[in-house]
Amino acid sequence: MGFVASDIKNSIINGKTALGIEFGSTRIKAVLIGEDNSPIASGSHEWENSYINNIWTYSLEDIWTGLQDSYQKMKEDAKEKYGVTIETVGAIGFSAMMHGYMAFNKDGELLVPFRTWRNNITEASSKALTELFQFHIPQRWSIAHLYQAILNEEEHISDIDYLTTLAGYIHWKLTGQKVLGVGEASGVFPIDLATKDYNARMIQQFDDLVAPKNLPWNLGDILPKVLLAGEKAGELTEEGAKLLDPSGDLKAGILLCPPEGDAGTGMVATNSIAQRTGNVSAGTSVFAMIVLEKELSKVHPEIDLVTTPTGNLVAMAHSNNCSSDINAWVGLFNEFAKAMGLECDANQLFGTLFNKALEGDKDCGGLLSYGYLSGEHITGFEEGRPLFVRSSDSKFNLANFMRVNLYTALGALKIGLDILLKEEGVKLDKILGHGGLFKTKGVGQSIMAAAINAPVTVMETAGEGGAWGIALLASFMINKGENESLEDYLNNKIFAGKMGETMNPDPEDVEGFNEFMKRYIKGLAIERAAVENL
Repeated sequence: MGFVASDIKNSIINGKTALGIEFGSTRIKAVLIGEDNSPIASGSHEWENSYINNIWTYSLEDIWTGLQDSYQKMKEDAKEKYGVTIETVGAIGFSAMMHGYMAFNKDGELLVPFRTWRNNITEASSKALTELFQFHIPQRWSIAHLYQAILNEEEHISDIDYLTTLAGYIHWKLTGQKVLGVGEASGVFPIDLATKDYNARMIQQFDDLVAPKNLPWNLGDILPKVLLAGEKAGELTEEGAKLLDPSGDLKAGILLCPPEGDAGTGMVATNSIAQRTGNVSAGTSVFAMIVLEKELSKVHPEIDLVTTPTGNLVAMAHSNNCSSDINAWVGLFNEFAKAMGLECDANQLFGTLFNKALEGDKDCGGLLSYGYLSGEHITGFEEGRPLFVRSSDSKFNLANFMRVNLYTALGALKIGLDILLKEEGVKLDKILGHGGLFKTKGVGQSIMAAAINAPVTVMETAGEGGAWGIALLASFMINKGENESLEDYLNNKIFAGKMGETMNPDPEDVEGFNEFMKRYIKGLAIERAAVENL
């Protein structure tokens, strides 16, 4: 729309903006959007989790310092660009890494340090609840953490008055409201698609399961209330305004949208919340999310089920390893180039090597590699060993070598997606790719299309990320038309005309990837031997 600085200044003064703040695992980012929903100011704060007493955690102090710093930097950015101090915004939304465990007593005190999604300490609980509910409960889900603490007979259990996530905690402290958006809530406890609320049968099963412990609470009483995208989720209190902006410039009374998880904000930022669409994020790890038309026929431990911010079912396949091993190999080639007296920048280096992969044999010439820097739950590995192996008659050249490293980056993910697309017959019209693997134009995109045998789109705006996604959800709440769905709002008001570049799968590439996958699955025994002996 091409808003000029004076228009944006007026939007800020008149509160025609929306603010989204997302807590990622290494960065807290604040994005202010204007009347055309484009970012107009932003600020970010780097932070790191700590490993204390065998628990991955962030301190409450780090949470608030980081929130205030990212907000302050966004405020300074707006002041610098438009000469105005932010005193109000149209609406605010908070988002964060999903799952994990934050338990509070009736005085609002945190009972044990925040346990993040990274903690794999709930195996017994995860297995027992999956069995009980006949619904896959991953280790990182809040309910798995709660039941594990009960199994461990931890002292704090009887004092729990409220259990929430990081996004839910921040929202509660700023508004006094104990609520979660349905997407975030779906990573706390399974959602009933008919009621768009926690599954009542499973809540009852859980209460019956823990009844012998004589706890002073029922599960339904300690969980946050579930809200859908577009619903109002409270107002910024006087106390909340001071917490967010200690300078006192920000006024109370601003509306907040339901707090959402990073999965949901990623879906919004990539316009992939409609049924039969999906998005795949490929970087250090890789995950794909596909919005389903109906429930799956059975429980699959490789597939997590969550929901969109509107309460539609989403299947998620994720793999711990994606680009780390490729990056290490590219680093080795960079060392070689330097030793030869050649200087090349990272983009040129990645671009040259990735494009070389397109010249390789469709099945990688018989080469095999595993980029397992860490364990891989889809293939059943607790730990990993990066590995490259070939037979004496395989075609070992640079093109095939780069191609096999790109194929294998999606190997474990493909096993998960094959369960959905082949076993369950899930329909996928298009998937949107974002993340580092797609940076070199056309390469990661064509290989992803071959892996899933579906068109892959890459959009320039996909890089805006989750903070923009939650800002859009805040904007939707105050700007939506009567009966306007989030899908329509995104299609007509946000992404209209932003089609991105779509690449259809090449049938020969698809066949070549399937050939490679036979080798990949058979060769897992080699990876197992490496883990056991190296």
